[in-house]
Amino acid sequence: MSFHEELEARTKQAEEILQKYLPAKEEAYQKTVMDAMHYSAMAGGKRLRPVLMKECFILFGGTGEIIEPFMAALEMIHNYSLVHDDLPCMDDDMMRRGQASTWAEYGEDMGVLAGDALMIYAFEVAAKAFKEVSDADDLKRVGRAIEILASKTGIYGMIGGQTVDVELAGGPIPKNKLDFIYRLKTGALIEASMLIGAVLGGAAEEDCKIVESLAGKVGLAFQI
Repeated sequence: MSFHEELEARTKQAEEILQKYLPAKEEAYQKTVMDAMHYSAMAGGKRLRPVLMKECFILFGGTGEIIEPFMAALEMIHNYSLVHDDLPCMDDDMMRRGQASTWAEYGEDMGVLAGDALMIYAFEVAAKAFKEVSDADDLKRVGRAIEILASKTGIYGMIGGQTVDVELAGGPIPKNKLDFIYRLKTGALIEASMLIGAVLGGAAEEDCKIVESLAGKVGLAFQI
């Protein structure tokens, strides 16, 4: 297979895993928010982060399905960030990936709730990985992976970068703050994907530091 064929196959697999872990569509009182979650998460995209996660997992000898909840969880977090980015109070975008953005389709209030739901549900899904393991070392790896997922998403990761980006919108941005925004807003989730893959694959701490550094450079290149 060519590189593009391999990439397409891995992207398709990541999409199937995401679909598998999204909440089942059902006739429940909260059906609207679940529909909005599916609408935003399954609207396409490169699925770069779960693909990189799986490749790092395999690179360090990882096997089995323990990686799958984290692949889905990270993609949910990525999509939550896009849902909130599009809101009128943020970038005020009515289109995303060739279709109406989530808030434009479901309303601003449901856009907020759908983003919130994707973020919270991501951690519920990631925690399912505990059910896949019983060995003490594997349990520690799952716990470490959840810690990485949270830290790279929060105030020392993506949300931290978004904060500075919002505060400086519309004006000149000093180089040091631009580097900070790129490193956290975009790079943090790519760091999370590759680092979680390495951790769950059993990589040594020294190798994890190398992977994290490499991922930061990939994130910067992706942003550029």
